Amino acid sequence: MRNITKRHEAIIKLIKANGSATIPELVEMTKVSGVTIRKDLKFLEDKNLLFCTRGGASLTNPYANDRPIVEKALINPDKKQKIAKASLSLIGQNDSIMIGSGTTVFELAKALQPNQPITVITPAIKVAFELSGRNNIEVLQLGGLVRPSSSSVAGAHAEYILETISCGMLFLGVDGIDIDFGLSISNLAETGLNQKMIRAAQQVAVLADSTKFGKRGIGKICELSDIAYIVTDEGIPSSMVKLLEKKGIKVVIAS
Repeated sequence: MRNITKRHEAIIKLIKANGSATIPELVEMTKVSGVTIRKDLKFLEDKNLLFCTRGGASLTNPYANDRPIVEKALINPDKKQKIAKASLSLIGQNDSIMIGSGTTVFELAKALQPNQPITVITPAIKVAFELSGRNNIEVLQLGGLVRPSSSSVAGAHAEYILETISCGMLFLGVDGIDIDFGLSISNLAETGLNQKMIRAAQQVAVLADSTKFGKRGIGKICELSDIAYIVTDEGIPSSMVKLLEKKGIKVVIAS
């Protein structure tokens, strides 16, 4: 395949057919070197025809974008509700939990109806407002500067409080789950707060729909080894489940 244009067309055709392709697959198809394929992929990415990923290319952007919470709420609402309900069983006998910010963990707050007293710690104003006055729930609202896009606090005040408390389980929302990069969010301002919440919890459960896998946000918050559970939907690839379970993570698939 000597003609560069034809090679580029073949690359795009394969990626469109499968959604993505690895460099070894493209080397096998085109019979050129891996160095040449990487140059081809960079050229095609510059033309906005694909996105380069670790070890290949994809039609979808592997990097998570920071979107307003009202916009995120419209994405996969049914899946988020199922994930939230499946997460309730993880609370167990904990008398204190933490709920982070994000639309999926907000669904957990909406579904929470404990039979025994429980303290809920949260940086999210929507979560605190949802749970305020509900039977058997005491709310500890973290203080700080409120970010309009997420309706959640961030900054030194909230982080200071987290250094003085502990809870049984953190239910965390993220924008990206990547085997190599770990867990990430799409806004740097909330990165430090998420890291502090993880340190304050005895166990961490990540609530994320299957579109978050293979994505990376700009702010890394922890390694995969720092979490105990991932609750997601049936769209997660079986290969990803196996990789996560090898790392000691319990994957709960909501149905």
